[in-house]
Amino acid sequence: MKSYKAYNLCIASELQLPELTETEGDPDVIVRFGKVDNATAMQHDGGQNFLGEIPEVAECFIRNGREITINPLAGVDEALVRTVLLGPILCVLLRQRGLLVLHASCININDKGVAFMGGSGWGKSTLATAFHNRGYDVLTDDVLPIQIKTGQPIVFPSYPQFKLCPDAATSLGHDTKSLLPVSQNSFKVAYKLSGGFQQTPLPLHNIYVLDKGSEHKITRIEPQEAFVELVRHTRAISSISEHEFMANHLHLCSELIKNVRFSRFTRKPSLGDLPELVKLVEDDLAELNEQDECSALKAPQTGSLGLYEQSPPAWA
Repeated sequence: MKSYKAYNLCIASELQLPELTETEGDPDVIVRFGKVDNATAMQHDGGQNFLGEIPEVAECFIRNGREITINPLAGVDEALVRTVLLGPILCVLLRQRGLLVLHASCININDKGVAFMGGSGWGKSTLATAFHNRGYDVLTDDVLPIQIKTGQPIVFPSYPQFKLCPDAATSLGHDTKSLLPVSQNSFKVAYKLSGGFQQTPLPLHNIYVLDKGSEHKITRIEPQEAFVELVRHTRAISSISEHEFMANHLHLCSELIKNVRFSRFTRKPSLGDLPELVKLVEDDLAELNEQDECSALKAPQTGSLGLYEQSPPAWA
């Protein structure tokens, strides 16, 4: 059993996970092979004990955010088993551990997390890779785990690999002949980062909700609309159905909206416009930072010494 690092966890696994970085230390999570018997199935409660099945791949039992028992079907491609373990299965486990888990990719811009949220095929990984090509570090691809306790929400890094469509990989300057499929019969290829991976958690400041349209533009989103998008793009929301978890999920969404900027990022479907899209986001963030600085300067004076208290951002 080897130990790996992902999502700010030490994961000890009987299944080898070459996508992850090996580490040492006491495990936070243990992954074992095993069958799910009737006694185990009786523990399923839709919350801290979860029994699930990935059709034609494996069945699994996830206990208390700490233990995963996985039983692959005979003859299933091992790479496919790893893909579902690192994706939907770990999403359930992360939710059991109290994290908000979104369908999003995240990059590091000036030591702040900037995320792109959307459904499958909406360009999250492609955009994040485009920023990586411009020298920005990346935190996550497709799975965005966020810790929300007090103050600024924190993003936990995933692991240094993207899953890209071949045409997107080609447009970003990568030779698809040197990239392996994510799994057997998968149309996506695995692009493993040799550098530029943000290994430590970062505060999350911006979420861009991806959309398709006839022009490239960024517009602000009101809190009610942001809430709908968060619920729409939460990972494993249909799996963890216990009432307490659902109530906590709605609370986490509300807290995130109070502390993070939300914008709608509408784009034309053109891979050739990726440099323009990167510049559009850079300019938008620069404008928002300028607004924050102006808000701080205009904050009311307090005390006889004329010191300024930093006012909350206008988007809070």
